[in-house]
Amino acid sequence: MPFIVKGIFFGTLFEIYFVYLQIKLVRMAKNYFNTLLILVFLFSASTYAQDSKPQPKLQETASTIEGLSLYPNPVSNGKVYITTKNDLDKEIIIFDVLGKKVLQTMLSSRELNVSNLSPGVYIIKINEKESSATRKLIIR
Repeated sequence: MPFIVKGIFFGTLFEIYFVYLQIKLVRMAKNYFNTLLILVFLFSASTYAQDSKPQPKLQETASTIEGLSLYPNPVSNGKVYITTKNDLDKEIIIFDVLGKKVLQTMLSSRELNVSNLSPGVYIIKINEKESSATRKLIIR
């Protein structure tokens, strides 16, 4: 039952205003939902369009080096020992985490001097004859 405040039916007006706010909120929610639905559709369509592009074929990777051993890792004394089953000459390329080549050398022995490299994480690529391998190298 509405009550009277200075001649106005406050309860009835409040209920009408409350219903009006509910209707506006429902409309806003529908608009936001529709906007969100359109954004999801457009994002999905653009992602699908990117995925449907023909991908370049990956090159056949060379076989890995048989019996490869890289120690100690992490390196603390500035020397890394690299051994393989065939023990042939190896090309060593070391990259930092940004992909910058920091060392490239031919290794005929088993010992690689890395004392000139700063402490951090590196990627070492080892090529021996027709085979290659990539490992993570940590220098302390």
